[in-house]
Amino acid sequence: MAEPRNRYSTVSLTLHWLTAALVVTQVLLIAAHEATEGPLSREFVQVHKSVGLTILVLTLGRIVWRLANPALPLPEAMPPWQKLLARATHVLFYVFLIAMPLVGWAASSAGGREIVWFGLFEWPLLPIGGGRETARSLMDLHELAAKGLYVLIALHVIGALKHQFVDRDNVLHRMIPWIPRRP
Repeated sequence: MAEPRNRYSTVSLTLHWLTAALVVTQVLLIAAHEATEGPLSREFVQVHKSVGLTILVLTLGRIVWRLANPALPLPEAMPPWQKLLARATHVLFYVFLIAMPLVGWAASSAGGREIVWFGLFEWPLLPIGGGRETARSLMDLHELAAKGLYVLIALHVIGALKHQFVDRDNVLHRMIPWIPRRP
């Protein structure tokens, strides 16, 4: 299932779009948590934790897949600074998609807050003490990272749209195969 020459494999596409959908789900879950109170609000947080840990596992899987299936080359006509920005953005996505769930997990662990993965089993807490103060500091870091992730998403989308409508170089076709390939 190696990467085809002109687009990403089904595995790469599935991992990419599933991760993107789960990140959007995370934003919606936090918005729902903030808009509600009591048990319903806590349930949104519990699902948020489960989705976050799922993103962590998927991201680790994506890294393994990427190591075995290197990314397709960027267009030759692309300036070196844009290639550097594209690669840096992708690396930072991996960093954030690993760090954010880890920091959230650490915050729950420091605060002694259980994590029940989609109601199926208890996810083990990390051996972190510090109580509420440490948990709050970690959550501040988690929230700051979310803002950084939003910036990365914006850069990613803007870059994809630039490739499609300005450069017209088929880069977007590689991740969205139903977009017709230009000759």
